[in-house]
Amino acid sequence: MVYTSIMARRSERNPALKKLSLALGLLFAVYAVGVVGYMLIEGWGFQDASFMTVITVATVGYGEVQKLDEAGRWFTVALILGGMGVILYGVSSLTAFIVEGELGDYLRRSKMEKQIEKVSGHYILCGAGRVGTCIMAELAKMGHRTVVVDQDLSHLSEWRERHPEILTVQGDATSDAVLETAGIRRAAGLLASLHADKDNLFIVLSARALNPDLRIVARADEESSQDKLLRAGADSVVFPHLIGGMRMASQMVRPNVVNFLDTMLRERDGSLRVEEVRLAPGAPVEGKSVAEADLPGKTGVLLVALRHPDRRFEFNPPGHHPLEAGMVLVVMGDRAQLDALRRETGTA
Repeated sequence: MVYTSIMARRSERNPALKKLSLALGLLFAVYAVGVVGYMLIEGWGFQDASFMTVITVATVGYGEVQKLDEAGRWFTVALILGGMGVILYGVSSLTAFIVEGELGDYLRRSKMEKQIEKVSGHYILCGAGRVGTCIMAELAKMGHRTVVVDQDLSHLSEWRERHPEILTVQGDATSDAVLETAGIRRAAGLLASLHADKDNLFIVLSARALNPDLRIVARADEESSQDKLLRAGADSVVFPHLIGGMRMASQMVRPNVVNFLDTMLRERDGSLRVEEVRLAPGAPVEGKSVAEADLPGKTGVLLVALRHPDRRFEFNPPGHHPLEAGMVLVVMGDRAQLDALRRETGTA
């Protein structure tokens, strides 16, 4: 049942494979009609009827299993014509499948889907356009496992050339079957970054239904779409044009701050980031004060803020402030420092 479901999803995304599947289905139908026909018309048993059907459709010329009457012969003629038509259709479909290069694409997709089946806790990026490209660059730089879903094969091929480690799925991200292929039930988060708000809304609805625990961030161009996306199940909605406007204003009034952030985010080999880490129960620093934990001294990170379980932020927390399980630490550091912090907070 699972195998049939997987093949159905693959055939849906591959017209050539769909033709091959149709040819196999028709061939089985011809076989079934032949067996039933000989059993009803000639009164043969299943073994003789099956053998006669196979040698007739295959045109091997072994001769009649038993003597045929007139009705049986006409039935055999019809079976030969039908069987040859199905075989020719199957051969032409297989030839096109190989000659047009779709066999290599199919094998590559199959290998990719097997790799995706092994990952969990990953992020799914729907849409590899201009905004999606920026998202993917940041996720790749930080080493997050990501599956990119896009209908444009050229976008996906370009990303695979740049980042061979990235997993991709070609297909419509609004389709439940495509999201299933991307491992939606095992994913930690999904980013809906298609051009149309209605498509992102559909993705959010589908993703939330398939994985209620998923964190979903959606892109929107119209401010009126925000409430709809949030009601559909998105955890957060981002407006690229709003961020662009804020960026331009900030560049005008606080250029040094913006340049610092640009340097931090755009350095090709750099990994300095503002990151969040949740304090796990039983962590080495649980119950200690900020000063006693000495996270900057032990890990090198800069502690910017704490977020309490009640979602209240405390910026630049004082040294006497206790660290409790469930708190989220907002810090700044590079990847090595962040890894050290995760060990101290029990999330490594």
